[in-house]
Amino acid sequence: MNEWWREAVFYQVYVRSFADSNGDGIGDIPGITSRLGYLEELGVDAIWLTPFYASPQADHGYDVADYVDVDPQFGTLADFDDLVAAAHERGIRVIVDIVPNHSSSQHPWFTGPDREQRYVTVAGGDAPPNNWPSNWGGPAWTLDEDRGHWYLHLFAPEQPDLDWNKQLVRDDFETVLRFWLDRGVDGFRIDVAHGLVKKASLEDEPEPFPTDRFSSDWRTAIDQPEVHDVYRDWHRLADEYDGDRVLVGEVVFSDQQRVVPYLRPDELHLAFNFSLVFQPWEADKIRASIEESLRTLPIVTWVFENHDVTRIVTRFGGERQARAAALLLLALPGPVFVYQGQELGLEEVDLPDEVRQDPIFHRMKGERIGRDGCRVPIPWMRELQPNAWLPQPADWGEKSVEAQTGRGGSFLELYRRALELRPHGPFAWRRSPPDVLAFDRGDLTCIVNFGGEQFEVEGEVVLASDEDGTALWVERS
Repeated sequence: MNEWWREAVFYQVYVRSFADSNGDGIGDIPGITSRLGYLEELGVDAIWLTPFYASPQADHGYDVADYVDVDPQFGTLADFDDLVAAAHERGIRVIVDIVPNHSSSQHPWFTGPDREQRYVTVAGGDAPPNNWPSNWGGPAWTLDEDRGHWYLHLFAPEQPDLDWNKQLVRDDFETVLRFWLDRGVDGFRIDVAHGLVKKASLEDEPEPFPTDRFSSDWRTAIDQPEVHDVYRDWHRLADEYDGDRVLVGEVVFSDQQRVVPYLRPDELHLAFNFSLVFQPWEADKIRASIEESLRTLPIVTWVFENHDVTRIVTRFGGERQARAAALLLLALPGPVFVYQGQELGLEEVDLPDEVRQDPIFHRMKGERIGRDGCRVPIPWMRELQPNAWLPQPADWGEKSVEAQTGRGGSFLELYRRALELRPHGPFAWRRSPPDVLAFDRGDLTCIVNFGGEQFEVEGEVVLASDEDGTALWVERS
């Protein structure tokens, strides 16, 4: 099989934080189009766009009010069409985020008369229908007194959950998918892909609810067998279009065995493998994660960062580790996802409370700080954006694309070179000292030193993460 996505490098564009074309402080679709040359030079194969649909922005676009239109703050459908055409001219594919678990509470489906035909609702009662909690604090049910029923929201109350046991919902989303496939998108990233179908009995979940693991690990209401029928239907639909359209699921379980059923040959083509996101920067933990992924999953994707997790410069303890992680990530076999700014070595930003906008922070009253720190707009120029929707740190001018372009040893030039030289071929571990990982990919060996002690390397070094050789790509003689 030679589908394009099997070894692709996907670049995640968080639309409101990528490139601002009109100076309002918010990224937009024309801004992305204007930076396609940068992405082509970087060497990525595809871009994944976070939601740009019409939305009241209660969760920055993951509360969709119209699945088949562009929010005016991001542009127009014509702008989107121009982006897809321009990307394809450069050989860059485009996948878009689809949010099928929930809509906005302002979507006509929810405000209209047939709400009960599309959403999880329960009539009457003085108390919530069961004990299900929201992932973001408080109960997962809100009483609509005007309609006399409770509605489910596993996230914010502004994000009511659709009822995927209803055929009308399945029909609606077939129409949505066709709308974007007809416009030329190369596939979809599916938000909360494991959570669409809820347990129809609505029985209570066991208490106490754990607080130290992802809710998807312990929830009994989701990951229902019927969800796989949805993806079989979507796979058949995608197959009607040429060009190997791809379905990528956000399937979040710490146990990778629970991800496997979503990757059956007639379901999702890819699912995010979040195993490395959960690991500290330790050789044995990273190796065990890689081994388990390769052993368990039929096709493995690799992710260190996205719009929901702390950036690796901060998470792994510094730039040296993040630079080494880049060579590790891009040497692994299979598709890779790079989050915007990862190639610039951006750190998590410690924002003051008064500027934070993530609903997690506000709903949980600061108990969880939320995800704003990894969503600060990336710096293009040394002169920073004065009105960015989240403020950029003062020292980011020297981390900007302008400052790093052509500067020997910069993060950006390291990523460009690594993507140019990215190895292919069989994967095999090599014997290595403690605190060192080494593996072959084709004619190259990737060596990552977690401990700091020097060691001998045989062969020609074609790329080093830093002057100390924390990570190396070596061409074997």
